[in-house]
Amino acid sequence: MSSAGSPLRPLLRRATESDAAGVAILLVELGYECSAADAAERIRAMNGEGRQALIVADLHGELCGLVALDVMYYLPLGRNTCRITALVVGDGFRQFGVGRALLREAEQIARQHGAARIEVTTAGHRHEAHDFYRACGYVESSLRFVKRLGDA
Repeated sequence: MSSAGSPLRPLLRRATESDAAGVAILLVELGYECSAADAAERIRAMNGEGRQALIVADLHGELCGLVALDVMYYLPLGRNTCRITALVVGDGFRQFGVGRALLREAEQIARQHGAARIEVTTAGHRHEAHDFYRACGYVESSLRFVKRLGDA
């Protein structure tokens, strides 16, 4: 690994089903139950949607992070918006620029889809993530309420 604070240079690319084990590990690290089989199914679902993307950060064959995003039409703006639905950098790879690289890639994809803005939601207890997003130019803008419908 490089010295503290200097960026790693992982390859950023679209996830494939062969990434399932690494994606599962990262999603578990983010706090979501996920097996390799679950991850393979989720990758297939995302890759089948033209307005969604799952980008992984691959460092010499090891996945060190991922970002998932969804571009959708947003009625209040009358334009497309992009929502980051997952962003995680593996524990051993934080503070090396991987998260910033993934955010820049997500922003570029959002622009390619004509999105007027990009947003990310994060759990209230993830204070380090909040600080990271602020440092990357994101601002708090709304409060989100969730009601579970079934097992999700």
